[in-house]
Amino acid sequence: MEQLTYERLQDNLKRLKLTRAAEILDHTVMQSENDKVSYLSFLDHLLEEEVANKETRRIHTAMKTAGLPTAKTIEEYDFSFHPQLDKKTVMELFDLTFISKHENVIFLGPPGVGKTHLAISLAIKACCHGFKVYFTTMNTLIGKLKESQDTGKAYLNSSLVIVDEAGYLPVDSREAYLFFQFVSYRYEKSSTIITSNKSFADWQELFGDPVIATAILDRLLHHSKVVNIKGHSYRLKEHAFNQKGLQPQGGEIVNTLPT
Repeated sequence: MEQLTYERLQDNLKRLKLTRAAEILDHTVMQSENDKVSYLSFLDHLLEEEVANKETRRIHTAMKTAGLPTAKTIEEYDFSFHPQLDKKTVMELFDLTFISKHENVIFLGPPGVGKTHLAISLAIKACCHGFKVYFTTMNTLIGKLKESQDTGKAYLNSSLVIVDEAGYLPVDSREAYLFFQFVSYRYEKSSTIITSNKSFADWQELFGDPVIATAILDRLLHHSKVVNIKGHSYRLKEHAFNQKGLQPQGGEIVNTLPT
């Protein structure tokens, strides 16, 4: 009789798609018998494992859908390499209130200081909290904007879009206008994180048109938090030229613009 009950239980768990519960049923039964726990405790443990497994799968799926190039967390970021960077102010971004307020975050600094790392870490946190996230590079985004202006696209309607490497490649006048349309569409509706190796003063040259550059910055910076990370490349810290005197410079929060 117990064997029939066990088989029926396994079958029902699989039919209900409680795959984790089905996997650990044997172990949980044995552990519960050894520990002499109550039926409620047994059931509680089984369902807790199932819920945790589903949550892990949900986050993994969300990160995959977002197109994140890697899974770098804020715990992996080496703040000691940028001692002047205000860790507290950076960490405050991870409460994600900027998303609910439809604010933007802009990371500025030379290559290798961790702009993309911080952006990805925020994206992962957003995925964990159920926000729809989309990651792209500036070059890839421009290509997609050329293909379609369908407002149903994830790069337009996601709660958080990360545009990485703005400024690494110049854009022509048409591409600048398409990016302006992208920024305008998301303005005060959703949040965008941008990483760039160019200061705002260089954006006129980047977009090739001072009017378009000003219009883009006007919308991006109206509700935004700007983090300027100064210093040398973390990736090159072990290389010879760094060891000969190029020590880390740190970084700073430039400003938090009024909303």
